[in-house]
Amino acid sequence: MALRSIEIMDTTLRDGEQTSGVSFSVSEKLTIAKLLLEELNVDRIEVASARVSKGELEAVKKITSWATQANRINQIEVLTFVDDGKSIAWMLDSGAKVQNLLTKGSLNHLTHQLKKTPQQHFKEIAATITLAASNGIQTNVYLEDWSNGMRNSKEYVFQYLDFLQTQDIQRLLLPDTLGILTPKETTDFISEVHQKYPNLHIDFHGHNDYDLGVANVMNAIKAGAHGLHLTVNGMGERAGNAPIASTIAVINDFLDKEVSVKINEKALYKVSKLVETFSGFRIPVNKPVVGANVFTQTAGIHADGDHKNNLYFNDLLPERFGRKRKYALGKTSGKANIQKNLQELGLTLNDEDLKKVTQRIIALGDKKEIVSKEDLPYIISDVLDSNTIEKKVVVENYVLGHARGLKPSTTLQLRIEGVLYEAHAQGDGQFDAFMNALKKLYKTHRKKELPKLIDYAVRIPPGSHSDALCETIITWKLHQKEFITRGLDSDQTVSAIKATEKMLNSM
Repeated sequence: MALRSIEIMDTTLRDGEQTSGVSFSVSEKLTIAKLLLEELNVDRIEVASARVSKGELEAVKKITSWATQANRINQIEVLTFVDDGKSIAWMLDSGAKVQNLLTKGSLNHLTHQLKKTPQQHFKEIAATITLAASNGIQTNVYLEDWSNGMRNSKEYVFQYLDFLQTQDIQRLLLPDTLGILTPKETTDFISEVHQKYPNLHIDFHGHNDYDLGVANVMNAIKAGAHGLHLTVNGMGERAGNAPIASTIAVINDFLDKEVSVKINEKALYKVSKLVETFSGFRIPVNKPVVGANVFTQTAGIHADGDHKNNLYFNDLLPERFGRKRKYALGKTSGKANIQKNLQELGLTLNDEDLKKVTQRIIALGDKKEIVSKEDLPYIISDVLDSNTIEKKVVVENYVLGHARGLKPSTTLQLRIEGVLYEAHAQGDGQFDAFMNALKKLYKTHRKKELPKLIDYAVRIPPGSHSDALCETIITWKLHQKEFITRGLDSDQTVSAIKATEKMLNSM
């Protein structure tokens, strides 16, 4: 038996742009429109509201011009209003051929906002649909506040649908305008409409105010809906709309025996990131499918399970969405996490060295630092380098002081071959004060000259996407001989002190 095809209408450019603070430019709207239709392969896109602004009109003209050349003009839709033909005139100017006419789906809205009777409203709607058809414009009809209408004024809703059956419309658009439906209500209400009006094409438009958007669209499909309205990253007014990425994953994994969609899953992440960039609306790191963390294993036991027959895998494989699984490095990391990252880098460590590297990463995690895969070679180098040096000199304690109006100062405790020494000094900066204290200590207690610092470089490890590590590379000169030491830490001054401690043990 053939699967029932579900139409996906993306309304990121219309309803999604109602996200507080979001406004796409003309070129951004055109780019997103092309990406949605050509790469993500959605069936239709709602791109604007009529009569909003000159910029909106210019954007729609650009989109319809491209869509006409690409033979996609009937996939471009615009929200319009019952306004004595003004929206139709705007549509004609814009070049759009499909209107989504906003009408009242609850008696409460009709009575208190429009202050009209159902018969007056229906008469104006009929005139608008007729005018559209005479100008070659197809009509879909929104029943604004339909969910409350079904709860509180069902008789009006069915009176209205009886009327719409007689009109030249393509689709019935049923919005949960305020995001108030439960999954059971969604099932009951859509089922009732579908059974009473089997010849009407039903779209469900879900909002996410109770975080039930995806559950509701899932139930709408089961109840007989023919299409869904979704947005990229769940953008939209208030808590947003049902998100396209999660919805498509749910349909493909849980409703695949009943329905099908044409969406290209591999493009979901790419489109998500582009819309994030254009909108400035940041994707929560834990947002399903497209969030930064959702394919990242943090706990060492999970990485170990993945290594042993993929014990922690499910159907949401990152490769489906053009992504890769990652293994986070931090305080909960175990050896398995680190081994997974080492494998990607082509590196191997023996058990003893792996244990030491793990301890260093956990210590960074305790400082709430996030370590990236690119940081690993530098941590390994630092740990192994430290192990090769016999530490006769240990920087036991130090206090770095920097107050307004006073020169930076350092109090330093140094243990040399078991003997503890202390010195205090000021300098032009905290590290300069540290070095002055060190020089004073060696001059007073060791009668020994320290190497001259001839070069000092600070960087984060190349390729790193974290701020966990700072690498300080210091070049020293003693008796015409130059040598280099490195220090690695989350703090720049501490990394320089670590490099200096290595110098003291290399003399």
